[in-house]
Amino acid sequence: MILREDDLTDRAVLDLLARHQHFTAGESPPESCHALDLDGLRQSDVTVWTAWDEADLLGIGALKQIDPGHGEIKSMHTAERHRGRGVAAAILSMIIDEARRRSYGRLSLETGSMAAFASARDLYGRHGFVACPPFAAYVHDPNSVFMTLQLPGAMPGR
Repeated sequence: MILREDDLTDRAVLDLLARHQHFTAGESPPESCHALDLDGLRQSDVTVWTAWDEADLLGIGALKQIDPGHGEIKSMHTAERHRGRGVAAAILSMIIDEARRRSYGRLSLETGSMAAFASARDLYGRHGFVACPPFAAYVHDPNSVFMTLQLPGAMPGR
């Protein structure tokens, strides 16, 4: 598996992002769907990575900077036929490593509270993320679960 920063121009990546958008829209009410669209993922405060097995796209994940000490995981999605192979865990580990490299004290995420998102919540929990209150511009939403990971050297309150 090769992980690389992505420029969001490859047709396979765009198709996987469309499937991600379709999945989140199908599982969450519109007001609770926080997946970034293509323009959102192309913003300067977002870095996107993809996982590949030669020419076969396995998955995608992104890191958005909230502030200089806090990042947010966005758009984690594994191609359906590659689920259960550790793709999401590899992407998540790389994002956590990048957050540490950037000296973030905290890494957070929002995911759905519905059963369809249970495997995502389990993955994040296995990597040390714990439930937290809404962060950044999020507000309490029964359709959302907010999770955070304090990174080594974190400053209190970050």
